[in-house]
Amino acid sequence: MPIVTIQITREGTGPGRDSATADEKAALIRGVSQLLLDVLHKPLDSTFVVIEEVTLENWGWYGMPVPELRRRRASDHPVSSEEAGLSQG
Repeated sequence: MPIVTIQITREGTGPGRDSATADEKAALIRGVSQLLLDVLHKPLDSTFVVIEEVTLENWGWYGMPVPELRRRRASDHPVSSEEAGLSQG
């Protein structure tokens, strides 16, 4: 019994959107289930797909929360390893 977890960021892909739509999520579930059937021959009735939406404040990259990283990049302020709190060795 496969269980697949898909984590996506909770942000929209267009103006005024703050999450994936029900149709987009249904397409992900359908596509992943079909892929497991095609590749591993796992029946659709035994495949579970879980979609977890992660808010921007709850994930990070380059040693900082994503909203902060995006603000810095938008202001054309490069982020050094020291600013990100990352050591080089």
